[in-house]
Amino acid sequence: MRDDDRNERAENGDGERVVVRDRRRIDPVTGEVRAPADEPAGAAGQQEAQSPDAVAAAELAAQVAERTADLQRLSAEYANYRRRVERDREAVLVGARVQFVAELLTVLDDLQRAEAHGDLTGPFKAVGDKVVAVVQKLGLEPFGLEGEPFDPSVHEAVQHEPGDVSGPTVTVVATVLRRGYRIADRVLRPAMVTVADRADDGTASDPDATPAADPDPAEGR
Repeated sequence: MRDDDRNERAENGDGERVVVRDRRRIDPVTGEVRAPADEPAGAAGQQEAQSPDAVAAAELAAQVAERTADLQRLSAEYANYRRRVERDREAVLVGARVQFVAELLTVLDDLQRAEAHGDLTGPFKAVGDKVVAVVQKLGLEPFGLEGEPFDPSVHEAVQHEPGDVSGPTVTVVATVLRRGYRIADRVLRPAMVTVADRADDGTASDPDATPAADPDPAEGR
């Protein structure tokens, strides 16, 4: 008789039936692993698929993805921090140069006046050239030339005078009374100038304008 046939029902002395179940996981005849009765047949394969190695590999992959995302975020934050530090450092350096050179503008004015009067000669000229070279090395740039268009953001007009100015520009610099200076995009001092205005009586000819039509002689009759 096979062991499976022993799963039979017997009656005890009281007439109650007793059910004997074979719960052995290994079939004694075939040697195969039996699936538990209260478990679906495919559950055993699912448990094998979720082996400890597979679970550990999945957890490791999740940790690697999380660490990679953290590293990318830290790398982006560090790049932004470096750009911000470089920008702030450059602003501090420009501010220091502006503060230092601004104290020398009056000296540069004296050197310019001495040169204009022919007094900048000999050792005095050598010292003046060194001062100019130092401030130019720090980024100081003069601006303000006669004949350039007037720009109120960099020019300070102290006098207007009529002039024979041609072209589309209405106002131009006529005379530079005091040179302007800037470092990078910062204007240390606007140029003090006189400006010349173009006479504009509204009759200027426009080459692109359509000529007015002649009146019809018949209309006057």
